[in-house]
Amino acid sequence: FPLRQGRLLIDSSGSENFMKRLGFIAVLGLLFGVTVHAAQVGLVKIDGAIGPATASYISRALDVAAAQNDECLIIQLNTPGGLADSMNQIVERFYAPPLPTVVYVAPEGALADSAGCYITLIADVAAMAPHTTIGAAHPVELGGFENLSTNSVMMQKAGNTYTKIMENIASKRHRNVEW
Repeated sequence: FPLRQGRLLIDSSGSENFMKRLGFIAVLGLLFGVTVHAAQVGLVKIDGAIGPATASYISRALDVAAAQNDECLIIQLNTPGGLADSMNQIVERFYAPPLPTVVYVAPEGALADSAGCYITLIADVAAMAPHTTIGAAHPVELGGFENLSTNSVMMQKAGNTYTKIMENIASKRHRNVEW
């Protein structure tokens, strides 16, 4: 732009208005000390059954992510389920985690069945990749199916207990309890 008497010559195409807005934004940025930084997050991948090693791995990952001041811990999950005791340990840790937790059911075609359903539901943020599945969260007996009776009193009690656990988790995370 040519200078005339120490001022910029502005044509009438609207660039003067643009420059005023740009100047205003720059001043606001300086006043409020706007800084941009990339967030650091923790990431662990669970691909298989939930067991004692998985519960320990997730617990350690939470501790490490918190020690590194990560913004959150993302757990990429693909599981057909697993042991109730291990799932309960993970759920208990997620009730009061040292940082926000995100469970991402992935990759496409992944499952969050049985214990995986509970773990996904208890996370602060639950997300799923396209074409993934969540559900089938009813307790089953380990071992052979020859002695399994879905009408047994013990199976009904276990089902009622885990239904209540699911309702408590959904209520805590403000999710649909009826689901």
